[in-house]
Amino acid sequence: MADVSTPGNPAIVLFSGGLDSTTCLAIARAEGFTPIALSFRYGQRHTVELECAAALAAGAGVEHLISDIDLAAFGGSALVDASIDVPKHAQLDESSVGVPITYVPARNTIFLSIAMAVAEVRGSDDIFIGVNAVDYSGYPDCRPEFIEAFASMAALATRRGIEGSALRIHTPLISLTKGEIIERGLALGVDYSLTSTCYDPGADGGACGSCEACLLRARGFSDAGVADPTRYTNN
Repeated sequence: MADVSTPGNPAIVLFSGGLDSTTCLAIARAEGFTPIALSFRYGQRHTVELECAAALAAGAGVEHLISDIDLAAFGGSALVDASIDVPKHAQLDESSVGVPITYVPARNTIFLSIAMAVAEVRGSDDIFIGVNAVDYSGYPDCRPEFIEAFASMAALATRRGIEGSALRIHTPLISLTKGEIIERGLALGVDYSLTSTCYDPGADGGACGSCEACLLRARGFSDAGVADPTRYTNN
């Protein structure tokens, strides 16, 4: 990767084009950072999110990078393995326990590691990630303990870290409900109709409406008391 000079106060924003990461991008801008949106093409079945990410980044006037990695080569998740169906539900099951099949092994560890490398090259000490420990699916790499552990590792693993510039990992959504996240984003002017959250979208890119991600998103708009702008599939 070439050494590129980034103006202003750069921050790497992990950016899927979904509801949470788009809110994070808006928060980073509101806090005075110059965001560099970093997306991943990792073998996910819901690649429509990358189209949303590109359009949202262009609309916001921020630089957008896409990193290609092949997590589908290992399988083990309904999001990257075509032989595993994405679970569908009529409503959210609050009693479910354990890590769901939509968990992609080590995904956030890998994403943050690449973001850490980009941050070093761009002279940034700040990474934003939209993990959430309230309305989330039980993924182990969305917990505060994981983020704290990664930040400790980054201080030891990077040149900037050992030279005294500690990497800061911002998790502005970690203690918010989905409804509170939506309220925060709307206050910052986020247009959620341009985002994609669904794990198993139709051929037309519309949301399925019954995967856990869709159900959490729908409940968030209901809790926020605003109309759900999600485009659902006609297939």
